[in-house]
Amino acid sequence: MARHARGERLLPEVEVEEAFRRLKHEMPGRTLTAKGPKDQPDAFRSVVSCILSAQSLDRNTAAATDNLFALAKTPDEMLALTDEEMAAAIRPCGLYNMKTRNLKRLCAALIEEHGRTVPQTREELMALPGVGRKCADIVLSFTFDADVIAVDTHVNRVSNRIGITDEPTADRTAAALVHRAPPWAQRDGHFWLIQFGKAVCRSQRPLCETCFLNDLCLYFTAQKTVMA
Repeated sequence: MARHARGERLLPEVEVEEAFRRLKHEMPGRTLTAKGPKDQPDAFRSVVSCILSAQSLDRNTAAATDNLFALAKTPDEMLALTDEEMAAAIRPCGLYNMKTRNLKRLCAALIEEHGRTVPQTREELMALPGVGRKCADIVLSFTFDADVIAVDTHVNRVSNRIGITDEPTADRTAAALVHRAPPWAQRDGHFWLIQFGKAVCRSQRPLCETCFLNDLCLYFTAQKTVMA
């Protein structure tokens, strides 16, 4: 595909709304069984599990969280662990030394600055050690039931392929979706896009020919032009 200036590959607003309307119709969206990050029961453990999930397979994150929460479930209990104890517990998820440092700093910040309570705004969450935009938005959406489109690799790929956004990073895509996605799509948009990315708009061999969005999709249009 030819190189282009940032922002040139964008659907007009009316087509973005139509894309989300079709996604809502075709994708199941937020299910009744959808729970917090990695199925954690409280905001603190949700944030911790998000930090542990960075660059980690789900099964490895699950093993690390099970190990860690068997030892400690609160900021105070985690700070009481030695670095060696925490690193050994979370070893399955990788980057365990860096994640140990971030978790210790996270716990200290929650105790010293937030009265042991996880904050409920994106800005405050992202100010916590180890918490990026994706983690903050996942916690906001799942734990605090906020209308937020959290952006993972599937959501980022799909949004930029279709032309809903045209951004170089997942964080930039997340910021763009705040304005590009219609207000009524903010709550379930994450679910529609991620389900669509897994089932139809796959990373390899997307099902473009039978896709219900191919008449809107800028990627599909470009591929037809190249093949013509």
